[in-house]
Amino acid sequence: MSVQHDRVRFGAAYYHEYHGPGADPSPGDLKRDLDLMAAAGFTVIRVGESVWSTWEPSDGRFDLDWLEPVLDGAHERGIDVVLGTPTYAVPPWLVRRYPEIAGESATGRPMGWGARQEVDFTHPVFRWYAERVLRRIVERYRDHPAVVGYQVDNEPGLHLLHNRGIFERFVDHLEDTYGDVETLNREWGLVYWSHRLSTWADLWTPDGNAQPQYDLAWRRFQAALTTEMIDWQAQAVRSLARPGQWVTTCIAYERPALEDADLASVLDVTSGNAYYTMQDGLAHPSAAVVPQSWTATGTWALFQVADVMWSSRDEPFLVTETDAQAIGGPSTNLPAYPGQWRQAAWALVTRGARMVEYWHWRTLHYGAETYWGGVLPHSGVPGRAYREMAVLGAELGRVGGLLADATPDADVAIWHHGASRWALAGQPPLQTASGEGDPLSYPRIVASFYRGAFDAGLQVRVVRPQHVGVEDPAAVAARLPVLVAAGFYAASDEDLDWLRRYAQAGGHLVVGPRTGYADTEARARATVQPGGLSEAAGAWYDEIANLPTPVPVVAAPGSPLALDDDATATAWAESLTPGTPPEGDLTTAATDGEADVLARYVHPHHGAWAAATTRAYGAGRVTVVGTVPGASFARSLARWLVPQPLAGWSDLPPSVTVHTSTTTDGRRVHVLHNWSWEAVDVVAPADLDVLVAARGDRPADPPPPDAPGGPLDAGATVALGAWDVLVAVTR
Repeated sequence: MSVQHDRVRFGAAYYHEYHGPGADPSPGDLKRDLDLMAAAGFTVIRVGESVWSTWEPSDGRFDLDWLEPVLDGAHERGIDVVLGTPTYAVPPWLVRRYPEIAGESATGRPMGWGARQEVDFTHPVFRWYAERVLRRIVERYRDHPAVVGYQVDNEPGLHLLHNRGIFERFVDHLEDTYGDVETLNREWGLVYWSHRLSTWADLWTPDGNAQPQYDLAWRRFQAALTTEMIDWQAQAVRSLARPGQWVTTCIAYERPALEDADLASVLDVTSGNAYYTMQDGLAHPSAAVVPQSWTATGTWALFQVADVMWSSRDEPFLVTETDAQAIGGPSTNLPAYPGQWRQAAWALVTRGARMVEYWHWRTLHYGAETYWGGVLPHSGVPGRAYREMAVLGAELGRVGGLLADATPDADVAIWHHGASRWALAGQPPLQTASGEGDPLSYPRIVASFYRGAFDAGLQVRVVRPQHVGVEDPAAVAARLPVLVAAGFYAASDEDLDWLRRYAQAGGHLVVGPRTGYADTEARARATVQPGGLSEAAGAWYDEIANLPTPVPVVAAPGSPLALDDDATATAWAESLTPGTPPEGDLTTAATDGEADVLARYVHPHHGAWAAATTRAYGAGRVTVVGTVPGASFARSLARWLVPQPLAGWSDLPPSVTVHTSTTTDGRRVHVLHNWSWEAVDVVAPADLDVLVAARGDRPADPPPPDAPGGPLDAGATVALGAWDVLVAVTR
């Protein structure tokens, strides 16, 4: 099913069992916690997913009643509950009795115990015990009125598992896919380095593998195992749950054995982590270039996290974990500046979050996450974080219903492809600072275009080929008139044809580095590049180069692209040449028109080629960007692509962003952020009703929950204070 949202839920993960002397919390603590939650406007908590050894202290001995007071107390206060299944954290007694369930980090090398997710989740012993505990928990609480949904497992896909049984399943999968070894030899090019197979028994284990076709197949298979595991749990829960209860899991998007869109397809709603760097990590504008990981750094990166989460199912999503206080360990202490918790939550909500849940309620006194700060500190005494979140809870309670059915607006679409990420991790085109291949090449390439759009004041819709690729390209072009396909390396002929038809139907297709270069097996196409798109682009290349340092870029004479003096190409250069490829090249068709040069490299060698070209194609246009554009270059490209953002605000101070959503009745909700310490003024572009008032020149403490809104007429000026938020809707 697809979940229908009537509000924005707000709350935290709550582990009552973790607190108190000897982890034996008192009923008084529970009442106090739940009263504080209710006072802060909490409407949801997540429980139970991490404590299998509490649910089942020994084999077959279940203790299921300890959670009931939590659910009863939550229900009494109108707080919904998401009930977790604990299958990602295996109890010691199960490990002791069945050591063979250990996952292997390399063939024959079992993982040690003492963390989590160390298990071979395909092993029948694990499956039997996991389903038993799952069923007992769901049967015990499915009829409790507080339970609205279930989270199966948690953050799946942490490890690439090398167990023998998994490898044998991989071999079976290859036989089902390719039929015989001769087909596999041909498709993978195993003549190379004498890797031809004479029988399936010849296939080597992945530990020392250097063949990219094998690597991509292995990554796809591992992600499919993760999806299958979550699907198995989801189906088990659905067979027991009462009607209307939904099933999800918490997605950590950076996991190596994960294809999130495939995984989300077996869920009822997407949910996942949205961790971000606070304090100066949210300053905007910013020139900082910070490698991204499980924590997003940069205002643009926080919005990208939300837009990717939307794209998993192309619909609203739930945030199961986000920053309460300092997140990441004892040496990572950057609690939010005043106002930033509200800013981040509203950023997520305006891009489609229909639940914002903090990790977690109270900071732990022990364990690996002792210093992952909760809403309450170690003392349990409500502090600054709690007070600001209480304001946010009141705001979401008051106006969240209006946003529940709203769709985030988009000026630009960006193509996202999981297999290309794996393929470019296996054969990285970009370099790290040390000159080695960067396994994060794909997200770096895509992020440069996303950040450019964000810095230009545009809103982005992240799209997946499995979603838009089944639509009529003309319909997509009408809805999303600009589409960036960068880093789309492991591309199918069908998807490249769809992109061509998108441009032909009136869309503006922007082709970025490495797009079209290889096929779905990660084999380089035997054509001029960009493969499958050079004819439509009216430009081609057959030479590439890394750029150890940024190279200046200037607009070509007569180019419609205006570039600032600090525009640069970074990391990568494709030798783009407008026109027809030279006779004799293995191209399938000659061009009937030459692209215009938008920008050139300023360099004694690379200056012979274009950095970006553009050409009208059918009713649309194809633009090729042959480099990873630096921040200034990317921002200028985005402004050329979309001169007038949908949001409609003009002359905004540099620190202000505007994001909008459209409700089903056609109204537009505007969310403004001021990402700086300096108060600024903005001018309303239309008649608006203020839903959440800005602090303006008031002190840095959050405004009271009932801060007045009221009408804001077109042309009126409103003050945004430091780290401030304003939410308004068209009249």
